[in-house]
Amino acid sequence: MPQSTSTLTLFRNQTFRMLWIAALASNFGGLVQAVGAAWMMTSLTQSQSMVALVQSSVTLPIMVFSLLAGVFADNFDRRRVMLIAQSFMLMVSIVLAVLAYEGLLSPWLLLMFTFLIGCGTALHNPSWQASMGDIVSRDELSAAVSLNSVGFNLMRSIGPAAGGAIVAIAGAAAAFAVNAFSYFGIIAALWFWRPATPQRRLPREPMGSAFLAGLRYVAMSPNLLKVIFRGFLFGLSAIAILALLPLIVRELLQGGAFVYGVLLGCFGAGAVCGALLNARLRARFHNESITRGAFLAFAVSSITLAFSRHYVLSGAALLLAGGSWVMALSLFNVTIQLSTPRWVVGRALALYQTGVFGGMAGGSWAWGAVAENFGADRAMIAAAVLLVLGAIAGLSVPLPDFANLNFDPLNTFREPPLRLDLKQRSGPIMIMIDYEIAQEDLLEFLAAMSARRRIRLRDGAQQWALLRDLENPDIWTETYHVPTWVEYVRHHERRTQADSESYERLLKLHRGKERPKVHRMIERQAISIRDDTPLKTEPPPNPD
Repeated sequence: MPQSTSTLTLFRNQTFRMLWIAALASNFGGLVQAVGAAWMMTSLTQSQSMVALVQSSVTLPIMVFSLLAGVFADNFDRRRVMLIAQSFMLMVSIVLAVLAYEGLLSPWLLLMFTFLIGCGTALHNPSWQASMGDIVSRDELSAAVSLNSVGFNLMRSIGPAAGGAIVAIAGAAAAFAVNAFSYFGIIAALWFWRPATPQRRLPREPMGSAFLAGLRYVAMSPNLLKVIFRGFLFGLSAIAILALLPLIVRELLQGGAFVYGVLLGCFGAGAVCGALLNARLRARFHNESITRGAFLAFAVSSITLAFSRHYVLSGAALLLAGGSWVMALSLFNVTIQLSTPRWVVGRALALYQTGVFGGMAGGSWAWGAVAENFGADRAMIAAAVLLVLGAIAGLSVPLPDFANLNFDPLNTFREPPLRLDLKQRSGPIMIMIDYEIAQEDLLEFLAAMSARRRIRLRDGAQQWALLRDLENPDIWTETYHVPTWVEYVRHHERRTQADSESYERLLKLHRGKERPKVHRMIERQAISIRDDTPLKTEPPPNPD
């Protein structure tokens, strides 16, 4: 289906349309608030590092708390998580507006409040992005991510200019008040949304286990690691423009708050154009080609901003930067979602955000320090050099193309009838699977088992091993452990349609008359652990 048709179909989806419109208002308020905070900092202090830290204070909590938020997104009602996050940001914004109106804000207090708003954003984002897969089909997911980018950047094209005007006319307190009001729309939309909640057959995964499961899944997924690494490089280098733009306007262009807002609007307008071009570019080019182009285009924008002393040229550079920004980040986001099953998608997105926003937080601080010591223009040149290196990194760590694999649950596992009365927490459980493999198939079997090992460990197995029978060398036994019986069931429920290919490959190599024999065993200590040591023997008597 063409991208344009998919887009129209998405707007016929009442839930998507309602949340998309509500997000427009929320994004508008957030951008107005960002302009107010950045420009207020320039009036509170002359320190260039403190100005750049405004951007860090928003991105740092997203880096620190995203994985925890991803655990919430995968294990709790995502709608409720988003309602809590939005309500928290509403309260923080109200207090921030009141303090600004009373003239009680200091530089560090302003950073604290922007940090708290960033915490709310960190909690909200994984649930919001993972919910797209609940609202639209897999085929529509790329269009949904692009439309969300279009919505955000439509507001980016007018929100900063409006924020600059608000700050210039009524002060930063008014900008903070506008942001507070913007939360009511999305809170109402989330309140009236009633998503279908799947029934949980298994108990909710403990927080610690869920946290480790997310880390383990991403660590065992090479494609996800590539996306996260490239996202980190992009965030680290590209954030220089947004972090230093207030200084560029004030020092290089000799402008004020309104000029700052207009130039941010140029960045947003470029991002809208980039989002609209996404589908055509993805149809014609590989993901890595688009990613390298985004890095290099951002480098050109950084160099232009370093040398430009005219509003029009700087605005054109920001149009190019905005388009590159949204093409790269939306591409990273969609690649993560299409390469991850639903049970862990929130945590995968959270780890991706940790990488990207970690790069942004570190980059905001680093570019601010460079600007403090060498000037904003030289900081932009240094950022351009790093962007070029990020493009070159694609030669060794290329971004994967969209996976055509089916990550829907396999749903073929049925709990076997057990003669022992096990509880869900009973364990440890040891699994042994016997295969009969001919000598001529040995190399292919070992290659298949290598893939099988990665899947097992990725989905929660421990102490995986492959054993060969010394008396009958054609018999091979795959073994692994899981802590409890419920973790064994959960391990199988994580299996996806894409994983079935690995097992089918092993079945074709198996030469036994019946399917491979599965032994499910529970470990038991025969004696006390304190006594589980070799017995000491008396030394032989001294012959002397």
